[in-house]
Amino acid sequence: MSLKVIAFDADDTLWINETYFDETEKKFCGLMEDYLSHQGISQELFKVEIDNLKLYGYGIKGYILSMIEAAMRISNNTIPIEIIEKIIQYGKELLEKPIVLLDGVEETLEALKGKYKLVVATKGDLLDQRRKLHNSGLGHYFHHIEVMSDKQEIDYSDLIKRLEIKPSEFFMIGNSLKSDVLPVLAIGGHAVHIPFHTTWAHEKIDHKVEHENFSAFENITDVLKRLE
Repeated sequence: MSLKVIAFDADDTLWINETYFDETEKKFCGLMEDYLSHQGISQELFKVEIDNLKLYGYGIKGYILSMIEAAMRISNNTIPIEIIEKIIQYGKELLEKPIVLLDGVEETLEALKGKYKLVVATKGDLLDQRRKLHNSGLGHYFHHIEVMSDKQEIDYSDLIKRLEIKPSEFFMIGNSLKSDVLPVLAIGGHAVHIPFHTTWAHEKIDHKVEHENFSAFENITDVLKRLE
């Protein structure tokens, strides 16, 4: 491989994220359990989230709005204002969660520093992702942070153009096969999957990935073997 840029997804690749959303969803289900079963509430929230992606994009702010909308649907617009206030509180608590680095992340970045141009390529809210990167203490490792509205082939192609490299010189590391792996492989780049123990349903795929430019490892430090 003749690589120039190594890109890292942020949430659940560099630091914990989905765990916090799962905790918040459980609290939301508890808040709404007088109206529907927890499973039914989760299903309704997921449907609202997916419908709203085209309007709000990814991130906590859109999630807060989706919880409020789901609460209104579930209650047939009879939800008391106290419940909405509680949902907003849950959202603010999400925005203030501590940044917990995943095992091996800093070791891996330290080993790659100076050998490649390192970038963050992630989805979500720009302000929130910049806050998390700053609070993580990892910012000095990265040449560039790209907060993408989505992670489709066109989004990666645009990023690669801005980086002034060829697709074959781009190497993506992330926890989502759907967002971090498949579109990168499709445009001729290299991709590594590092699974996280919990994955948002929207990011799951139902088939095995087989490609000469693809690798999967259990720990991010294993990527260093691939780059030797």
